[in-house]
Formats: sequence, C-alpha cells, structure tokens
Amino acid sequence: MRTGKFGMNNLFNGIYKNCTVLVTGHTGFKGSWLSYWLKQMGANVVGYALEAPTKPNHFELLDLDIESVIGDIRNQDKLDSILEKHQPDIVFHLAAQPLVRLSYSDPIQTLETNIIGTARVFEACKKTKSVKAIVNITSDKAYENKEWLWGYRESDPMGGHDPYSASKGCAELITNSYRNSFFNIDKYGVEHNILLASCRAGNVIGGGDWAQDRLMTDIVLSAVANNKVKIRNPHATRPWQHVLEPLSGYLAIGQKLLEGNKSYAEAWNFGPSDEKSITVEEVFNNIKKYWDKIDYEIDSNKNQPHEANLLKLDCSKAHFKLNWSEVWSSDKTFEKTAMWYKTFYEVNKVNTLSDLEIYISDAVNKGRIWATS
Repeated sequence: MRTGKFGMNNLFNGIYKNCTVLVTGHTGFKGSWLSYWLKQMGANVVGYALEAPTKPNHFELLDLDIESVIGDIRNQDKLDSILEKHQPDIVFHLAAQPLVRLSYSDPIQTLETNIIGTARVFEACKKTKSVKAIVNITSDKAYENKEWLWGYRESDPMGGHDPYSASKGCAELITNSYRNSFFNIDKYGVEHNILLASCRAGNVIGGGDWAQDRLMTDIVLSAVANNKVKIRNPHATRPWQHVLEPLSGYLAIGQKLLEGNKSYAEAWNFGPSDEKSITVEEVFNNIKKYWDKIDYEIDSNKNQPHEANLLKLDCSKAHFKLNWSEVWSSDKTFEKTAMWYKTFYEVNKVNTLSDLEIYISDAVNKGRIWATS
C-alpha cells in the first residue's frame, strides 16, 4: 500500500495504523474519501453501504482494496453479523439518505434510514465487544434554522423544516439518548467501553460527487454537455469547504475517542471561517476561473421546495478544544474541486491521491496538530 511521501501512517498520532475501522456509507461521496484516507494510513477498512447510486462514482474509481459489504443499515441481522465477523475498533457512521429534495418525494424512506438506521448501527455496536468508539456523522441542517447571521453552536436546539433536516435533527437526539442511556461517560470503563460523538459539517465539495441535486454535480454535468446550469437558489449562503476539511475533524475526534478521552464524546461542528460562507452564485463564479466551460443561468421557477437561504456554523469548540481549523482557503478549495473534475473528464485521471497528499503537506506547513503530532 502506498502511504505517500508525508508519512500518512503517522497522522493522528498513528492511531489508525492496523486499526479495524467500519465505515457505513463507504460507497458515497464523503464515505469513499474517508475510506481512502483510512486505507492510506494503514487501517483495515470494512465498508457497509448500499450500492453507489451513480455512474460514474468515486468509490469504484478508487478501486479500493477493502472489505466492501453491500447492505441496508435498516437490516439489523446483517449489521450485527458484519460487526461480529470483523470486530471493528471504531465505527464511522455516514450511511444516510442525504438529499433534501428527495426527502420531499420519499419522506418515509428518509426518516427510516436516517433515524431508525442510526439506532440500528448503535444497537449493533452495543453487541460488539471490540467497538471502542463511534463517530456519527449528521449535518449542519440538524439545527433549528432561524436564518440568523451568526453561526449555530453545538448547544443550540435541533429542528428541521424539511424531512431530511428533521431526520438529521432526530439522529442527533438519538445519539444523545444512546450516549446518556447506554454509553454514559460516567459509566465508561465500568459498565461499557464505548465513547460516542456526533459531527455536523457544512456543505462539502470536492472531486467525485455525482449525487443527484448536488451543486457540483449540476455544474459538472452541464459543463461536460456544453450547457448552462440552472441555479435555483442563487442567493443561498452556505459554509463551503473541501471534503477533506471535515474528514480531518472526524478523524481527529475518532483519535480522541480511541485514546479513551471521555471529554470528546460530545457533539462537534466542523465548518470553515466566515469568509467561506458565500452564495451559490459566487461558487459558480469562483469555479469558472478554473474551468471555463462552466456557465449558468438563474432558474426563475418559484415553485421550488423550501431550502434554507442562510446557514452557518460556529466552530469555536473545535478550534479551541480540539485545536482544529481548516487548511485550504476558499480559492484553493474551488481550484482543487474544479481541477479534479476537469482532469477526470479531459485526461481520464483521478486526482484523489494527489489532492490528499497536497492537503496533508499544507496541513503540516500550517502546523495542524493532527498532521504534526
């Protein structure tokens, strides 16, 4: 296995080398990037997910040498058997129905997957003696969004206007319930040996995302077809970040939990600084600088399902308690994203390893503790 010139085995204090990691949702966008990074660090990765929903998809392009299990997280018996067989040390739970607009057309599937599916993952972990840590990935949309100008803190109430957002708010409530009822930190090491954290991240972009109703998917497919992409909500403001940014946060939390640090078994926000909270239309203009085939027009259809216009996270807790912050500027994020797709479509090359190595090198140069400890 190639570890790269930056000594990936040593990242996060070397905690993931030879560690057995279960990633649910490994065939998805974030899950495939996470599985790839873990593999590069020497982890024994087991993936559990549905088939990748698109062609092409990042997971298949990576051709990962991992144990890949195709299954539904609502299937308790299958989940139990996979954890019993592989005895993971840590579980990163990313499997979900991830789309706001799809949640309007199929709310029951969204709620069952994101709420009951999460509980089933926790149940499987309860039964598996090897599991020491669970990192549950939800969303910034879990918050009750009042569209105020300041960012949401981890202590703010959960909510959800649309079924997807409601399902993620409920997933956070389920997480807190299991942490209090079954993985209580005051009883850690006495009645159980599992630490549970949840992570909420803002909108992520990066190479390899072809999911329906995603901004980058719309941009890329329109550019390839020489069409203008329609922007349905040009003034919506989001905290855009490269996919590697929140993943570094998830992995840092995983490290702390595996080390038995109870104070990190909490909820965490991972998002960029305010200068990266920009509108959808500004995203297009930034990415167009690196791929001139991209063009757009405003969709004047007023009958669109509700989506929040303003959503920001306050990541002070991660900055001060975890010593985490983003590595790439907005411009670098848009450059790397645009060039990943441009390189893929024009020269049939996947830039994932190159992007990961550059990201780690930049993290080292900026003194990020997870890259230098």
